[in-house]
Amino acid sequence: MKEKKNPHPPRWAEHLLTWYCRRELLEDLQGDLNEYFQRNLETKGLLRARLIYVIDVLKFFRPYTVRKPEFLNLLIHWLMIGSYIKTSGRSIVRNKLFSAINIAGLAVSMSVGLLTLSIVKDLFSYDSFHEKKYRIYRVITADQRKGGSPFRLATSSVRAGDKIREAITGIERVTQMRRGFGGDAIIDNQTIPLSGLWADESFFDVFTFPLLRGSRATALKDPYSIVLTETTSRKLFGLAEPLGRTVKFDTTTYVVTGLMKDLPKLSHMKFEALVSFSTVVLQKPDLDGDFFDWRNIFSNYTYVVLPENGDAKTVQAALDKLCAAENAGMGDRQIMLKLQPLQQIPMDAKLANPIGPGINQIAVWILAGLTLVVILSACVNYTNLSIARALRRSREVGIRKIMGAFRGHVRTQFMVESVIIALLSLLFSFLFFLFLRTQFLSFSPILAGLLTLELSPSLVAWFVCLAVAVGIVAGFLPALFFSRINAIRVLKDASSVKVFHKVSLRKALVVVQYTFSLVFITTTIIGYQQYRGLLTFDLGFATGNVLNIHMQGNKSDLLIKELSELPAVTALSTSRIITSTGNIYGMHAKYKDLNDSASILLNYVDEHYLPLHGHKLIAGKNFSARPAHAEESEVIVSMQLLNRFNISPHDPAKALGEQILTPEGKKLTIIGVMKDFHYGTLEDKISPVAFRYTAEETHGFVNAKIASTDLPSTMAAIEAAWQKIDRVHPFKAEFYDDQIEQTYNQFSVMVKVIGFLAFLAVCVSSLGLLGMVVFPTETRLKEIGIRKVLGAGEGSLVLLLSRGFLVLLVVAMLIALPATWMLFDKVVLPKFAYHQPLNMSGLIAGSLIVMGIACVMIGWQTLKTARTNPAKVLKNE
Repeated sequence: MKEKKNPHPPRWAEHLLTWYCRRELLEDLQGDLNEYFQRNLETKGLLRARLIYVIDVLKFFRPYTVRKPEFLNLLIHWLMIGSYIKTSGRSIVRNKLFSAINIAGLAVSMSVGLLTLSIVKDLFSYDSFHEKKYRIYRVITADQRKGGSPFRLATSSVRAGDKIREAITGIERVTQMRRGFGGDAIIDNQTIPLSGLWADESFFDVFTFPLLRGSRATALKDPYSIVLTETTSRKLFGLAEPLGRTVKFDTTTYVVTGLMKDLPKLSHMKFEALVSFSTVVLQKPDLDGDFFDWRNIFSNYTYVVLPENGDAKTVQAALDKLCAAENAGMGDRQIMLKLQPLQQIPMDAKLANPIGPGINQIAVWILAGLTLVVILSACVNYTNLSIARALRRSREVGIRKIMGAFRGHVRTQFMVESVIIALLSLLFSFLFFLFLRTQFLSFSPILAGLLTLELSPSLVAWFVCLAVAVGIVAGFLPALFFSRINAIRVLKDASSVKVFHKVSLRKALVVVQYTFSLVFITTTIIGYQQYRGLLTFDLGFATGNVLNIHMQGNKSDLLIKELSELPAVTALSTSRIITSTGNIYGMHAKYKDLNDSASILLNYVDEHYLPLHGHKLIAGKNFSARPAHAEESEVIVSMQLLNRFNISPHDPAKALGEQILTPEGKKLTIIGVMKDFHYGTLEDKISPVAFRYTAEETHGFVNAKIASTDLPSTMAAIEAAWQKIDRVHPFKAEFYDDQIEQTYNQFSVMVKVIGFLAFLAVCVSSLGLLGMVVFPTETRLKEIGIRKVLGAGEGSLVLLLSRGFLVLLVVAMLIALPATWMLFDKVVLPKFAYHQPLNMSGLIAGSLIVMGIACVMIGWQTLKTARTNPAKVLKNE
């Protein structure tokens, strides 16, 4: 049987009542009307009960029951905001010292925030012009041997790209590129240096680089096709139509099949031209037998595009299966492929063989974290100074509450005031940001090539949002504090707000603020000590006054002949690469056990290289000069190589005459054993090294030992000698020590940035401390006057006024110094295989700097107060 429904009043009448009735009356009125409805239902029936209910609802539509319209509440709210703004403006003008300190602190700190926002925006804007940017992934490689760490590369093998295209489903497009294209373009008997990439025909299907001339589908299809950028085209052909023209590199002629727009600055790949990948497929296998080998992972780039609803995890699982199949039979070596999203590429600078410049993601987060600390330090200033002057503002708050203001009104008042101060600070911080932007980009050529830091409407909007956010954070605690003031006790000292038992909020914030300042300044000093240690570290060979000249494909013997006639050039040698600067060239060598291969760092040198660089031979002899066509048969190895293969490691002389096997199948006889040296950077442990002899004409570098009292004249003479053999390529030469300094440039930039932030943090903290000293001393003028009348000296008064602040600084020092020591000892320095030992000098120097500045601030204000004439003070009081 169907259950009978309970009778109820008309729904539309209930909704009408809910719509017009004031919230505080609604519940009682609804209850009374429902009670009358039930009574009428029993005595008069359903129809009449509902009619009476409707009439009652209409009768109660009276001024005292009708709530105010929403637009009226909104209007009142905006009128109150206007009142808050006026009141805040008056307060800012009336309290000039307070306002100046806060605006200065917030402006300085927010300028760094603006810089960090600009950096983050640039990095996250990379490659945003590609239509498929969220679906494009790069295939990167992790090469790992048993017991070792994976060696991560941005490159992969040609075979990997082919297998992905053939065997893996769930991929929309695959494109392959290869680095290393370049040389001298010959146009109408003119020689113009040019560099670029090889790219296959799918390149323009994956990447959205606008093509002005030619077909996106066929521009890179046929062998010996080349696509030029606008700038490159103008360089080669001027304003003439480039399509169909030919460009000659050495003996190979390429046909221009496309013209593309210049690359946007925020593109992770940089090139002047693209050459069809089918060209290198035709050329390389004849020159490189390992071109299609799975293990040839050092020159090729592979990118994939997933479908609209594609799953990267599914594709990664397929890549893992592919790697497992290809790695079978490789012994203890494993090559793994991983997908890397396109927009993560600029922030992964740790990958070897990058296609363009990048920055370490950790460095970005560290910069953001340090910036946040500086901004919070300025917010702490605002909080401290607001609460420190509670005696003045509490009267204002008390009067407002007596006049009917609620807590919410007081909170809004102080929040609006802090936001206004933050917006005023934004104007000054923006001017400071324009200065900082230029200085920051000049820190390193890498930064200048990676970032633009250009203004845009969206970036300006983020600047305003940052200012508002800083204002809200800075004003939150003062707003909360003042809104809780009891109007009856408005003259009570505001410092009674406690964080911990017997520890006031202001004292806790001062300790936190100066702890961060001390950590910053001591980190800068210790970091600089470590950086200088990297530059002066004993590498195991001599680098002083050695000029490394990049040959750029020229014959080294021609330049050596010219340089040997200069009296300032005392010695000359040749080498394929420059060691100890981060460049690595290696091979896999074997000894007697053909199943045991080891990675050996390698350099090709001539017979003058070892004596010029001061490499010490422990046993054996140096290379002897031999013709370029003579068969290679000798090698000089380091002690680490003997240890790796256990070739008489305790008696190097017995290793002479032993042979190692190269990947080409050559057996090289050990003729010399040299002392270990740092082939790579000091972040890595010393590895096995081999020097192979070469007399080829086109070495990578000529190394010149310079002894000159007039270096500019000597460099001019060397450049003139270069011009005699090559008038096309610019002279490229750097001193070895300068190259080593550039190798650790990232650490130099980091030290500069942290040092700058440390300077700002100390300035902001000192401004805050100045305000913290000013307001309490002003409130104690009468006490100071009485003490002076009773015979107190200036020294005792200064100590009385400053003692509490000095105790806080000592507490901050006791926290900061052990924290900094632990940071370097447990986190930073273990990442370097070789570094300078930690010492207390950096910690002590940093502490003395911060304490000295703080004492000047405290002493200046307290001494000024202590010297006040007590007669004037007591008369006025």
